[in-house]
This record gives sequence, structure tokens and C-alpha cells, in this order.
Amino acid sequence: MTGIGNSRSILIVDDEPSVADTLFVIFSKSGYQARVAYSAEEAIEIIAQWQPELAILDVMLPRMNGIDLAIVLQQNYPSCQLLLFSGHHSTQDLLEEASKKGYIFNILAKPVHPALMLDTVSHLLSTHPKRRA
Repeated sequence: MTGIGNSRSILIVDDEPSVADTLFVIFSKSGYQARVAYSAEEAIEIIAQWQPELAILDVMLPRMNGIDLAIVLQQNYPSCQLLLFSGHHSTQDLLEEASKKGYIFNILAKPVHPALMLDTVSHLLSTHPKRRA
């Protein structure tokens, strides 16, 4: 079912190229405008120039973790929806720490089936009208 993305924009951030690149292909073939970053720092550079409607963030990134990145993005780009995903048990501690500071995030556990990822993204974007260029 192609075209469901209606050219909505998504940034995928994961330090594992196979995961990031696979998600890029899945979202691109589903009609989304997708870009990939392999670190939080690269994601910040991309978002400064191209502001996606949604960012999918791996929690366990080198240097800056995905939750800290999500907080930075939420503070600087509040119209960008955020979806975190992780396969690490320590993620819960990081989420609880962020929650104490008032930050609540949507999160999926790795591995994520592509259909679940697409459904979740579609739902998140459907709750926020498409931005005008």
C-alpha cells in the first residue's frame, strides 16, 4: 500500500546503519519523505536545515542518547512529533528520569515489526495536521 505517507517527512536516527537504512527503505516505499542520521549530532544538523514532521529516535546512541536528543528537539522544534525505540533494558531508567523532568515520550520496543512501525507513525501523524510548506 504505497502513498499512505502523502509525502509527510520523517527523520530516522539510529547508529546501526542496517536498522536506519532498512527503516528508510520501508518509509520511502510507503510514500514518506525520509532522511537518515546515524548519530544525535548528525540529526541536529539535519533538523536545523530540514524540519521533519516526525523523528524516530533510537534511545541508545553514542555520545548523546536518544532521550536527551528528544528533549533538545522538543524544546527547539515543538511541532516535530517524536517516537523513540529501543531494545535495551536501561531505557526504562532513562525514560523515568525524563518523566521526572516533565518529558513523556512514545516508545516502541526493538525489534519492531515494520507494520507496527508504519501504523504507529501513521497514527502519530494523523493526530497532527500536515504542515503547509
